Amino acid sequence: MSKVNVAVIYYSMTGTNYRLAQAAVEGAKEFGAEVKLLRVPETAPPEAIASNPAWKAHYESTKDAVGEVTHEDLEWADAIVFSMPTRFGGMPGQVKQFLDTTGGLWFQGKLVNKVVSAMTSAQNAHGGQEATLLSLYTTFYHWGAIIAAPGYTDPVTFAAGGNPYGTSVTSKESGEIDNEAVQAAKYQARRTAQIASFIKAGQGR
Repeated sequence: MSKVNVAVIYYSMTGTNYRLAQAAVEGAKEFGAEVKLLRVPETAPPEAIASNPAWKAHYESTKDAVGEVTHEDLEWADAIVFSMPTRFGGMPGQVKQFLDTTGGLWFQGKLVNKVVSAMTSAQNAHGGQEATLLSLYTTFYHWGAIIAAPGYTDPVTFAAGGNPYGTSVTSKESGEIDNEAVQAAKYQARRTAQIASFIKAGQGR
């Protein structure tokens, strides 16, 4: 199978989606992919970040340790895994703002046949996780990308809560995630990388 480049892109306030993204990085590497961990630029005002100690602590600990995603990263990637929290049943404004800047790449056809998948979190078990993933995937349909949702293709999906659209968790104040979610995120990233390798090989690359 063809070796693939995987970009794992996340937005996280207090660490939940950062940890999901780290698990996805592990899963993609297990498949043998070249992987980049990247964060969506933070656009919230400093006073908003400072008002939440957990948000401030996570931001300060990662802002220099993890690079911000660029358009060049999207071009480089054969597969992309996103992870982000739910905001009123949709993606955070920070993620939407970044995606809204990709029009130039879309116009040039540089996002066509990218294999994409996504994960999310919310503060409660019915906080809009599925709606968030589906609304995010709408953007990727416009790109001409290939959606690689986990579906019910492995028992780890059931163990982690049974979301076929992507790994989703109920966030904890600590930002920690349980082992079932870690394993589901790793599997989802491996599956995404595998599908990308099939497509890349089919294109003779």
